[in-house]
Amino acid sequence: MPSGRTGPAGRFSLRVTRKFAHKRLPAAGSAPQYPVAEEAGRLPTMAGMTWTIAPEPYDSPAAAALWRAYYTEVSDRWYLLHEGRRTDPDELEREVAAHSGADLAPPRGQLLVGRYGGTPAGSAGVRLLDPGTAELTRVFVLPELRGRGGAPLLVAAAEDAARALGARRIVLDTRGDLVEARALYARLGYTETAPHNTDRYAEHWFRKELLPAGAVN
Repeated sequence: MPSGRTGPAGRFSLRVTRKFAHKRLPAAGSAPQYPVAEEAGRLPTMAGMTWTIAPEPYDSPAAAALWRAYYTEVSDRWYLLHEGRRTDPDELEREVAAHSGADLAPPRGQLLVGRYGGTPAGSAGVRLLDPGTAELTRVFVLPELRGRGGAPLLVAAAEDAARALGARRIVLDTRGDLVEARALYARLGYTETAPHNTDRYAEHWFRKELLPAGAVN
């Protein structure tokens, strides 16, 4: 499959199947980390483990490893669905290198990495499309750490980062086969809209108005 703006990986999020305690995250510009504790008793074998979400350089070892894991999984998913095979290794290396995430850095972007019990476990990024609009991308949780509340916390932290960049709304696109992503965004208050780009792999587009920091939904 020829590569597009982001290759077949597009954008991806993971569905969270349990409910967890959620305390409001501080604005990205006012607090660099976002520790959130798991709900007591829900994961007895991992009691006391927390998610900590913080800004991360796009080229750090943790960010690079998460990007490779993200791209490999969603690209393989596309190829297995459409061609019955995994991503060609040469294409995988080319696409991972071509989309380094350099645009997910201040002053017009931000990459966040979530650590679970201190271990890099997930990511989310935002970049400004215009002064009032941010795009959400790279929402991902490692397979072995899914089901622990990470995805909605990463999205919430990314929304705070978008506010800190001056955005009043946040948009995203995703593929049709990524039903988990669409379910997650709907639960988090995103509304499906008309297309806002022409990415060849984009099939669904979402938007959310960002309330001012501290506002109550």
